[in-house]
Amino acid sequence: MQLYCSRQHTNNGGNRFCTHCGEPLPLAVGQVVDNRYQIIRHLGQGGFGRTYLAEDISQSHRTCVLKEFAPQVQEHQDLQKAKELFEREANVLKKLQHPQIPRFHASLQVKIGTKDFFFLVQDYVDGDNYYQLLEQRENEGKTFSEEEVITLLQQILPVLAYIHSQDVVHRDISPDNLIWRRSDNLPVLIDFGGVKQLPASQGFWQTKLVGNNTLLGKKGYAPEEQLRQGKAFFSSDLYSLAVTSLVLLTGQEPQKLYDSYQGIWGWGKQIRVSSKLEAVLKKMVAYKPSDRYQRAEQILKDLPSSSAAKSTGNSITTKIKTMVVAPGRQRASAIVSRFQNRTQAIAKPISFPLWIRPFMMSLGGTALVVLTGAGAWGVVNAVIRSVSSITIPSISLPQIPQFPSGKPGSDKGKNPNLQEIISRRQQLEITEGFFIPFVDDLFYTKKPELKGRSLTSKPEDAGLRDEWSGIADDLLNKIEQAKLSTEARQKLGKYSQKDYDTWRRQARSGQLGNYTLEQLNKDTNEKFDRLFPGQERGKLNQKTFGQIWYAIAADRVSKVQSGK
Repeated sequence: MQLYCSRQHTNNGGNRFCTHCGEPLPLAVGQVVDNRYQIIRHLGQGGFGRTYLAEDISQSHRTCVLKEFAPQVQEHQDLQKAKELFEREANVLKKLQHPQIPRFHASLQVKIGTKDFFFLVQDYVDGDNYYQLLEQRENEGKTFSEEEVITLLQQILPVLAYIHSQDVVHRDISPDNLIWRRSDNLPVLIDFGGVKQLPASQGFWQTKLVGNNTLLGKKGYAPEEQLRQGKAFFSSDLYSLAVTSLVLLTGQEPQKLYDSYQGIWGWGKQIRVSSKLEAVLKKMVAYKPSDRYQRAEQILKDLPSSSAAKSTGNSITTKIKTMVVAPGRQRASAIVSRFQNRTQAIAKPISFPLWIRPFMMSLGGTALVVLTGAGAWGVVNAVIRSVSSITIPSISLPQIPQFPSGKPGSDKGKNPNLQEIISRRQQLEITEGFFIPFVDDLFYTKKPELKGRSLTSKPEDAGLRDEWSGIADDLLNKIEQAKLSTEARQKLGKYSQKDYDTWRRQARSGQLGNYTLEQLNKDTNEKFDRLFPGQERGKLNQKTFGQIWYAIAADRVSKVQSGK
């Protein structure tokens, strides 16, 4: 097993520190911390450390979360400030006792090698965070309804009222820091790594780190006073909660909803909600802290009833799904025309059956060889299958169940004909040079006994042709569910390690802000796993699944860059 540090140096699984730069590496699965907590899997990483799912082997083998303190800083004063933040989190969590906040169990100081490491132990919350839930909705062409968002506000505002009553500001409220708990369907507030206790004399918290403010919070979700000045009020949390609500309602990132040049939100445009909810959210995201609600209880009084909320058309239909609803005859005719030109066939009727066209187009100018010899076809497939593979940086994540989705172009489970598949592929602007070999590879992997044998137009191959169509249809569905941008779909088949190297340089040079390469890997792996749960991420074929991994990563980088 290989492990990667945040700089993507490769290390053996048995190492505790990177052999290239000395950075602490993730704890290995099965390792026991403090003779008590056995690591089950790596859950994620933030600026000050990693989190793990662990088993408490001394107490009925219950699961818990182990949060490791491993800040990526070098200077002594930086390390001291980071440690101060970590210790403050532990002290705050000890005093917070609320059923919708993970219960604090212990703080540990453990010596590993020659270095001391610090850990927090908390309850494990079984469920998906709201960003994952939103992505699942978007795969179905939906977002959260107004009624659902009002219910969320009604359920989480009392939690904020409680922590504010303890003079605590969370400072990092966003969809991925709210977990929908499966056991009782309630939202749980997690990740108190940025929590601050407000000095009674100041009314806000501010710290210094090497001459600069330590700014905590996500861009787009945190208000200006927090991101620019390091100040945090109770109303700062309420602002972040409102932005979270807008993202869940629209399916769009904050940067798409807020015009920073004019300083206005897209009310009535991207954001369409009832007038009552709009009035509440507008006050929550007011630019001046003094113009916002000051207490969570005030919002609860003004919120409209969730049962009275009506649908306001906030469910979205993805651009891709709209495109593939009804492929036009004109496009189909263009496909037929281009096919005839490329094979120098007679200009009148097509001399080859429709099902064979994808196989022929995948071979370009030598398409006729497909019909004349199985041997040549076997050679081509051997070349396709022998394409070099790449190692995609991997982070261990919990398995996320795949949710069912419909198949555009299918009819009650019947596979579509190949003309529909060709039309859909062209509508999605996916090159045939990528798509056809990908489907071929999937088909012959599934049917290894057919390797070296070409399909024919004979009746006895009808079932196989239909199976090939089904595989192609499923692949198109998965690409649609990935919600890739047009640019990313067009580039499928052309991504390479050079793209990843470019993202690495951008991350290191600060062109992606605080977004790290490890976070890019985590976000990409998370989305890829939901689409292809059976694929091993550690080693993906560069010409097939690796291309989709790259495309997801490319879109993520583009989103980060557009949010600057």
